[in-house]
Parts: sequence; C-alpha cells; structure tokens
Amino acid sequence: MDADPQPNALVGKMIRRADKDREASAPSSLLKSAASHGDASTPAATIAAEAAATIAKSFPGRRPAPTTIVVFGAAGDLTKRLVAPALYNLVRGGKLPEGFALIGIDRNDETTEAWCGNLTNMIQAFARAGGGERQALDEKAWSWLIDRMHYMPGDFTQAETYGRLEKLLSEQSGRQGGTAHVLFYLAVADRFFGPVIEQLGRAGLTRQSDKAWRRVIVEKPFGHDFASAEALNTQILKVLSEDQIYRIDHFLGKETVQNILVLRFANGIFEPLWNRDHIDHVQITAAETVGVEARGRFYEKTGALRDMVPNHLFQLLAMIAMEPPISFDADAVRGKKTELLQAIHPISPENAVRGQYGAGVVLGKNVRDYRHEADVAPNSGTETYVALKLGIDNWRWAGVPFYLRTGKYLSARTTEIAVQFRQAPYALFRDTPVERLPPNILMLRIQPDEGLSLSFSAKRPGADIEIDWVEMNFAYRDYFAPLASVGYETLIYDCLIGDATLFQRADTVEAGWRAVQGLIDAWAGASAEDFPNYAAGSVGPATADRLLARDGRTWMPIRADHRHAERSA
Repeated sequence: MDADPQPNALVGKMIRRADKDREASAPSSLLKSAASHGDASTPAATIAAEAAATIAKSFPGRRPAPTTIVVFGAAGDLTKRLVAPALYNLVRGGKLPEGFALIGIDRNDETTEAWCGNLTNMIQAFARAGGGERQALDEKAWSWLIDRMHYMPGDFTQAETYGRLEKLLSEQSGRQGGTAHVLFYLAVADRFFGPVIEQLGRAGLTRQSDKAWRRVIVEKPFGHDFASAEALNTQILKVLSEDQIYRIDHFLGKETVQNILVLRFANGIFEPLWNRDHIDHVQITAAETVGVEARGRFYEKTGALRDMVPNHLFQLLAMIAMEPPISFDADAVRGKKTELLQAIHPISPENAVRGQYGAGVVLGKNVRDYRHEADVAPNSGTETYVALKLGIDNWRWAGVPFYLRTGKYLSARTTEIAVQFRQAPYALFRDTPVERLPPNILMLRIQPDEGLSLSFSAKRPGADIEIDWVEMNFAYRDYFAPLASVGYETLIYDCLIGDATLFQRADTVEAGWRAVQGLIDAWAGASAEDFPNYAAGSVGPATADRLLARDGRTWMPIRADHRHAERSA
C-alpha cells in the first residue's frame, strides 16, 4: 500500500506562472542573475543560498516521508555521476526528509568512509563543472547527506547480503519512528535486475504495509528485444506489483521534455492544429558529438537502435504525438503513451537507415573510426547511427510521416523535435515574384539550447511582394533562472512521493520493443556491407538524406544553436 500517494504531482510542477521564477521583467532578471553569479565579490554562501532557492522552486512544497534509499551498484559510474549529484541537489533544495538514509551496496570491499570520500571527490568535480571554479561545494548540504550514508559490501547474488540488509533496514526503521519506507535503486548491469529483485522478494524486503511502502527503480536497458523485455517483466512482476516498479528513462527528467505536455495541452493555439490536416511531418533528432568512448563491449551488443530508439526517442515521440489524457494521473498519461506506441506501423528495412562512423574530425579533434575503438571487433557490423521513417495508425496521424534519427560522433550535440506544418495555398501568390512559400516550423529544443521557436512568412519591405522566413524564439535561459540538475532530481523525487507519471509501465516498454523488433530481426539476418559509411564530425550517412528526399523533404540542419540557422523545407 502507498502511504504517501500523490498522483497529480505533475500538475503542480507544470502549471506555474513564469513571474514566480523571475523578476518583473526578463531583462532585469538576467542582469540580476549575471551580477550575482559573475561578480567575484559575491560571497559563496550567497551563491549557494540562491542556488538552493532555485532548486526548491522546482518541487512541490512538502517533503517526502522518511525514507531509506538502497543503491545497488553504489561504487559504479552511474551512482557517482548521476544518483549522488541528484541527491545532493535535492538536499540543497530542502527536499529530502530529516529521516532520510542512504545505504550503498556493491562488491567492493571498502568502508563507509572510503565510499563517502570517493563520492566527495566526484561531487566537488560536479560542483565546479556546474558553476566554474568559483562554484564551491555546498559543504553544509553535502555533510547532511554524508551523515546519513552507510556502505555495505556484498554480492548481489548471495542471500547472505540481503539478510544483512534486512538488519540494517530494521535499525533504520527504529530511527525513523517506526516507518519503513524503502526505495531500492538498481544502478547495476541489466543482467542483475531480475536476480536482485528475486533476492529482495525471498528476503521479504518487498512486502508493504501502511507504514512501509517498497519501490524499485530499474535502469535501462530494460531488455534487449521484445522477448527479453517481456521475460524480464514476467520475472519481476512475480515479486512486485506494477505500482512498485519505476522503470526510469532520464530523458523524461528534462524540464524541456516535460514542457511538451504543457505546450500541447495548455495552449489553445496549438492543439487545434495538432493533426494530419495541418501537420506535414515531424522530425525527432538526438545527435551526439561523443563516440562509444570506453563502452565498446556494451555497444557491440547493443548498437544505436537498441540504445536509443525504443526508449529515448520513442518517449519523445509519445509526448509529441499522444492523445490528450483525461487527467494528469500517472496511469492516464502512461496509458495514452502506450496507445501511441502500439499504433506504430511495423518498420520495414526500406524505411530505415543504419550507419557506422569512420575516422574524422569532431569539434576540432581527430578521432578514429568505430572499428578501432577499444573492445570493438575489427569487422564490426554494429550501427552507431539510425534514421527511421514511422507511420502511426490512428485517426489523428494517418498519413503523417515521423522521421527519427540518432547517431554518435555527429557534427553537433542537439536533441530537438521539429513539427513542420502544411503549406498555405499558393494560389494568392501566383502572379507575384514569390517562387515558393517558406515552411512554418515549430522547433522544440530539448538540449543544449533549451527552448522553442516558431518560423513563419513575412513580407520584405519594398514595392514588390517578396516573402522571407522569420522566427520567433523562446529560450528558457531568458525567462527562468538556471537550475542545477543532472536530470535525475525530478525522477528520484517523484519516486519518493509515489508519482509514476514519468516512468514506464510494463506494457509501454513492450510496445516500444515490439515496434522495432521486425527491424532488429531484419538487420540481424542481413549484415551491412558499406560500413563505415559516414565520417565522424559529419551529419550522418548520405542514405539518411535519401530517406527523406524520396518524399520531397529534407532533414533540419544539425546545429547546437538554431537561433540564426537557415531552415530548409
């Protein structure tokens, strides 16, 4: 039983007036922000207080109930880079309960002091990266968290580990006044997801009561294909109920992703146009300027399709194309997402492009080809780039193509959604010098230049009718104070209060894998013969351009900053 339910918490996050997060006007707010963060004379304590206040505004007013978070994989990279910094930011915003505790479990045989010391080094680096050399660690916030941390070495597969964990949790429950709320965070390799949950069940650690909810965060990848995802769901649902499982996708922790729902459903100017009668096509791009780095062994088994499409890109697709839910209740929102993914036409190889990067220059640096990365086969057929054309079989989107692409070592880092509207009738301009009408494009920039823009046609000054493309631009940084975030703060907080809106259900995960399973099978049976087929630092393989060209369309330019980019039709 959930002792602390709050199904409509997302409403409070989304429906906020902008004047609560800024001064009377945007320019004065920007000047104030620049002064406080750029003036070397500003005391560090003042900067820390301002940062904490900004973080606090991002969450509902009350704190969660006293809770213990148990992190499996406490010594791993995910904990260091994302989980610990997210908890640190939540502490700075005053959003963790006084009765909070953090237990870390991993195979490393080290002490609590050594574990905390390693995390402290990472947090100090994180703080500098977030605010330059002047942005020192908020020692008061970090000390608060350190005082509540305990490390326990243990083997994830051994029952003895869970017996010792049960004892620790019982002791912590006594310090929390008898409550025993526990969030288990599986920051481990995916092969451990099922075994860890089974061991938790055998030890009785997943049983719930009025004073003890038990929830589990499961990281990606959730399966490697439809069959494995279905099998994993079956395995863990024997131990946990669906409302205890929080399948995490960090893309959904981004403010700009969550704002898609606000853009669509809180603005009367957009929703009436959001259908096949007014939208020509949609493009979703997730371009990276990094290669596989040190993850060659993982990437060889995964590839760009499995790594990005059924989760990250399909989550963006669902947000932009789902039907309006009847409320912001978690199951209402997730139900509409699942319906959308279930409506995707099977993807044929003719509507898909795969690529693999060769040597090239990325951001001014010479880089090697994928086949010479560490732990990669010299004749590898693993794709590092994917482009797809999708169709959605429902009333709203019948006949509207959705183009998705993602790749590594591309020319710029950007994640964005471009919605191109149908052309206005040309008849009015047939006797004028106008050769063509520029398209109307709504661009949603997820990262790094967060915001949105809307392009439209305007007449150039002069006697003749000459039409030019102009753009209205909204940037988050111009209206809202910057928020220190690694993208996991909202997701962890939502799990603590029992709001599953931003997490995937079992049927949602399976629908995503089902949509790409045919393509996975086809590519497994027919190896690519042209790899590598794009240079690192380029925009991808030429075949991806031809995927759109055959429909008379072109990709949007891949640029990190679109404010002055020339659009193509």
